[in-house]
Amino acid sequence: MVSSQRLKRLMHRGAAFLGCDVAILGGAMSWVSERNLVAAISNAGGFGVIACGAMTPELLDAEIAGTKALTSKPFGVNLITMHPQLFDLIEVCAKHEVGHIVLAGGLPPAGSLDAIKGRGAKLICFAPALSLAKKLIRSGVDALVIEGMEAGGHIGPVSTSVLAQEILPEVADQMPVFIAGGIGRGELIAGYLEMGASGVQLGTRFVCATESIAHPNFKKAFIRASARDAIASVQVDPRLPVIPVRALKNAGTELFTAKQREVAQALDEGKVAMAEAQLQIEHYWAGALRRAVIDGDVEHGSLMAGQSVGMVRNEEPVAAIIAELMDEATHALSRRAA
Repeated sequence: MVSSQRLKRLMHRGAAFLGCDVAILGGAMSWVSERNLVAAISNAGGFGVIACGAMTPELLDAEIAGTKALTSKPFGVNLITMHPQLFDLIEVCAKHEVGHIVLAGGLPPAGSLDAIKGRGAKLICFAPALSLAKKLIRSGVDALVIEGMEAGGHIGPVSTSVLAQEILPEVADQMPVFIAGGIGRGELIAGYLEMGASGVQLGTRFVCATESIAHPNFKKAFIRASARDAIASVQVDPRLPVIPVRALKNAGTELFTAKQREVAQALDEGKVAMAEAQLQIEHYWAGALRRAVIDGDVEHGSLMAGQSVGMVRNEEPVAAIIAELMDEATHALSRRAA
């Protein structure tokens, strides 16, 4: 009982900031983090986040409305900084009075921070380095996510544990900080909370939730996989700055290498500008991920997964996943207090 109260105290700042019971953010995974999973996470006491990805404003409008029909609890929306219609997407979020926007893909573009906060939403940004964390704090963001290379999807070069040790002591007293990347059990959640984090973000752990619309083939691939199967993509051409992506190794991994060569050649020949080249890569990932998540083509599609995939062992409801994580965290705190 004492340990469960301590866990609640450690999570209080993050939970109060998000407006939920449990300070667990759902990692935004394109095609997976849609209305069903997002609503399930929020209904279970966590904080679901819609992955806007490459959605048009019209599609995001429908997705937010669909999520609202499934939950009365708070949820957020993840927007990509390089989206060509970013400001239109911000307007859609404002129309629906979305309380929290997670901005991914680098520093907020000029005017975006004011556009988000000026409409009453809280802004959460990713900080893959201490210098960037400090810059984001100065710019006026409301919370940070520290995500390490163990995560699925787009990743940086430094591990979660190193980033947490480096960044938390410097910034955790200034604003809520959530830790992400490679978290699969509650013991680690308790550890990061004791280090000063306000909460955590989990993506991979929720892919095989009963409420997740991911194709049965996609879920089977996750359940069978071990940590070493989730590998980072290789950058083919240094002139084309492609952020590495962590996914389960398959034939799609080779297809991405070929796609990079194709885009790099178009760049060389002056057929596309750098911004367009990077957008082509993003669109490739969106399509490859859809083939795997929705169509079940786990051989040629993209199986984006974090290294915690080895801890995904079966399909179970979101509420059961969150309850198990909280039990593990509570027991970890009990053992440390003994």
